Amino acid sequence: MQFSDLANKDVLEKTTKALQEKKYEVHVVLNKEEALETIKKIIPEGASVMNGASVTLEQVGFVDYLKSEEHKWNNLHAAIVAETDPIKQRKLREQSSLSDFYLGSVHALVEDGQFIVASNTGSQLPHIVYNAQNLIFVVSTKKIVNSLDMAMKRLDEYIMPLEDKHMQEKYGVNTQLNKIVIFKGESSFSTRKIHFLLIEEDLGF
Repeated sequence: MQFSDLANKDVLEKTTKALQEKKYEVHVVLNKEEALETIKKIIPEGASVMNGASVTLEQVGFVDYLKSEEHKWNNLHAAIVAETDPIKQRKLREQSSLSDFYLGSVHALVEDGQFIVASNTGSQLPHIVYNAQNLIFVVSTKKIVNSLDMAMKRLDEYIMPLEDKHMQEKYGVNTQLNKIVIFKGESSFSTRKIHFLLIEEDLGF
């Protein structure tokens, strides 16, 4: 298995079915343009929006669109960046975990619907694990693997070198694999809604 290969039709159908059985909303799109238009349709006017650092979100144009203020959402990330007081900024970050919508990607998606998200600081994990009422994961189908063991292998052997190089080029620092979430599903009484945008295009790591 090559970690940069897009999933074939059978694998994509199997993964889509597994996600739907977990009560997730699945949107299969051909490319980044369709992905951005789908995001715009999902998030209603007036919703508070927070996003994690994601090459995929940058590539689909979501980050630039959010900054453009052409939308009618409450951009929580902008308020955090604009705040210069460290204490107030930390408070805003904490409050942002209660956003109406949180957008990010995953590091590997298993065919049975499980997925993993890894982090250096863990700043995005409260949103994903519990706090955000709606999650939108924007995921290239190349991230689909056949087992949890292969998901961890993808993270360790494929993603980490690329992410480390990316962080050095962008910020001059290395990254670390400090925290990993294995997301198996939501509880039966959860009222959260989880969307997966599966993109049939090579995006992200």
